[in-house]
Amino acid sequence: MDQLDPRTVVERYVTAIATGDLPTAVASFAENATWSYPGDLPLSRVWDGRDAIVEDFLGSVGTLFAPGGSPQVTLTGLLADGPQVVAEWTARGTAANGSAYHNQCLGIFTVENGLITAVREYLDTHHAARTLFADQVS
Repeated sequence: MDQLDPRTVVERYVTAIATGDLPTAVASFAENATWSYPGDLPLSRVWDGRDAIVEDFLGSVGTLFAPGGSPQVTLTGLLADGPQVVAEWTARGTAANGSAYHNQCLGIFTVENGLITAVREYLDTHHAARTLFADQVS
């Protein structure tokens, strides 16, 4: 099978997240991938390795939302230039505390050999703090 181009890899990954296709999401990352999450939130750091990204970072996000309120992810744009892909998406859900969560997110993905090796995510961290971490940050 031919290796997917970087744009297709990222589109497939975001679509997998949006549809709950965890096996495809996991398979999208290189073992040594990194994900940089900005700000001063409890999740803010560089997550090292596919397992840490998928299990610890992305896995913990679900606990921040009310039952049945998990964020709906909608891909709104993709730009690709060689191994770099910029993806924009919205995430809407209901936080565990009942607050409405609606964030516009952007990720700069690096794709090598058909796998995501790095992501730098940007989002409204103030909104995330107010809705998802209101009891943990000031």
